Amino acid sequence: MRSDAFGVALQARRTRVSDQILRVQSLSAAYGKHQVLTSIDLSLDRGEWFSLVGPNGSGKSTLIHCVVGQLAPASGNVRVDGSDIYAAPQIAKRRLGYAHPPERLPGLLTGRQCLEIYAAAREQAEFEAEIIQLAQSFRLDGLLDQFVDTYSLGTRQKLSILLALMGDPALVVLDEAFNGLDPRSGHILKRHLQERVGARRCAVFLATHSLDIVLRYSTRVALLQDGQFQRSWNAGELRAMRMGNPDALEVALAQA
Repeated sequence: MRSDAFGVALQARRTRVSDQILRVQSLSAAYGKHQVLTSIDLSLDRGEWFSLVGPNGSGKSTLIHCVVGQLAPASGNVRVDGSDIYAAPQIAKRRLGYAHPPERLPGLLTGRQCLEIYAAAREQAEFEAEIIQLAQSFRLDGLLDQFVDTYSLGTRQKLSILLALMGDPALVVLDEAFNGLDPRSGHILKRHLQERVGARRCAVFLATHSLDIVLRYSTRVALLQDGQFQRSWNAGELRAMRMGNPDALEVALAQA
């Protein structure tokens, strides 16, 4: 009996460990002498949609840049699906999907060439049928052979999202990814991410100012201000807001 109970407990522990997709520990970041983040701790599991909110200049993009390995922190570490983003970047980034800012996409490549390069980097012979279907839903498939520098902001945003979702990443990181999207495309993306999260294929890390998205789709929310997490809301608290007082989150953030 004792042995069986120990085995069940060990299996449960292994499941919990394998479910943890992101672990940020004691992370601090600065630009020169300007301290931006101080002692940030965060963990995300499969099936979580985490939304990061906060005023402009609060450090949201800096935290994302540290998470995806674009900015080395002053201290602390980041692990993606068990791999250190700085010590083992190639392994960690294979489990990561990051939607780069639209203005940073290579303008002299076509959309299709961008997809092909990403597929090759992930050692895929071709893009998944799911990505092709999503491109069709975005009405982007007819534009893939045009150069990126001819794309509108919304079209670049769609391409950036497709690139982030290639290879079935365990962690999907989005920084204001709904900016520039038309309402139809925004709805398609929200439903698509919700399906991935609901199937426990990934965790979503979204930085946004859209409280409607935060309240309706998030399972957890944190307010970043002055370089630190000032407050957070769990799934139960968000559910109570949706059912009772949808304005409560906006009021709480305004007060904070």
